[in-house]
Amino acid sequence: MRFLVLGGTRFLGRHLVDAAVERGHTVTTFTRGKSRTHEHPAVLPLGGDRDPAKGAGLAALSSGEWDAAFDLSGYVPRVVDASCELLASRVRRYLFVSSLSVYADTSRPGTTEDAPRAPLPDPATEDVSAHYGALKAACEDRVVARYGPRATVVRPGLIVGPHDPTDRFPYWVARFTQPHVLGERDDEAAVPAPPERPIQIIDARDLAQWMVMLAERDIAGTYNAVSPRGEFTMERFVDALLQYAARDGVGPTPVWIEPDVLKKSGIEPWTELPLWLPDEPEYGGFFSVDETRARETGLVARPLADTIADTAAWLGGKWRPEAWQHVLSVERERRLVAVQADRS
Repeated sequence: MRFLVLGGTRFLGRHLVDAAVERGHTVTTFTRGKSRTHEHPAVLPLGGDRDPAKGAGLAALSSGEWDAAFDLSGYVPRVVDASCELLASRVRRYLFVSSLSVYADTSRPGTTEDAPRAPLPDPATEDVSAHYGALKAACEDRVVARYGPRATVVRPGLIVGPHDPTDRFPYWVARFTQPHVLGERDDEAAVPAPPERPIQIIDARDLAQWMVMLAERDIAGTYNAVSPRGEFTMERFVDALLQYAARDGVGPTPVWIEPDVLKKSGIEPWTELPLWLPDEPEYGGFFSVDETRARETGLVARPLADTIADTAAWLGGKWRPEAWQHVLSVERERRLVAVQADRS
């Protein structure tokens, strides 16, 4: 099959292109050319800009036909609509990567794909940082309006694995298996309590392989793409990290920091302490989304230990200044551990 990948060189795109090539497909990537390109005869790289008002815009896509297009870099409805309109008669299926952030209410566990989505306060806004979820929802609407039954919408949760450019999942892998890349860390690691708090993630490689399969089978619909609800907890995650670290004789002692300590200490949720969200009603179902529909179409989550091991190997004990800018500092972590110890 012939695939077009809009944004195919960094993280999810890298894995999606690799998965497609491994299954014998030919791939065209359309990017701004700022990241790695695939040096493979089955991959044709094209350059331009998703925004038709910038530079050459979508000119490189003015010709060509594809069995499926994977939109991995659509954040603004106007921009997504431009590519949908241009490709409508030349792409059989359009797969749009959205986000679980589209949902208006994340307070209750078990959110399904039919739950209400966040509305845009102003249809003209393009402020992604302020309205990320609502803009993604509006992008979904543009795709469905253009493609109808030829549209597939994928809503991933936290995407993890090798080549992750963020400091979220890699922070924890580094903290437990390669702490030196985060500075002179103590032997006690601050971990957000409670241990039984659920988390949901999806390995980028599992997501990529499943999306290629959706295209191969020409499957329509909207899907929450995360690990099975209730399968992972923060305690299970920490235990898996410790098991991997033990192979090299490293690994700190986890110190479970109570939610009120984190809040009173002014810890920034999600960014400063990745995977932590305040113990507040609005986040009650954030890590308990119903993924049944995706699982029934073939989405499979690999063992957590495999994702940890492969991410650790990719990190390779190297300092990543571009990634470790916002995570918990040595001093802040030390202070949290001390405050929690005073309570014991």
